[in-house]
Amino acid sequence: MRLDKFLKVSRLIKRRTVANDACDAGRVKVNDKTVKASYDVKVGDIIEIGFGDKSVKAEVTAIMDTTKKENASEMFKYL
Repeated sequence: MRLDKFLKVSRLIKRRTVANDACDAGRVKVNDKTVKASYDVKVGDIIEIGFGDKSVKAEVTAIMDTTKKENASEMFKYL
């Protein structure tokens, strides 16, 4: 699954266009490498997202094409 879609489906970022813009701006890292929105996310990847002066780190635990709001947090765990 593409990184921008994963961020949207898992609700780490609310909109796919915002996720795409964050990737283009270099604010998203996977396994300590800056990646593009087209990066193929795998289970076990560590995603770090920079929001201004804050940073969110999460590990991918599952990949689902669609999910309900209640189950979205099962796709990752915060580090």
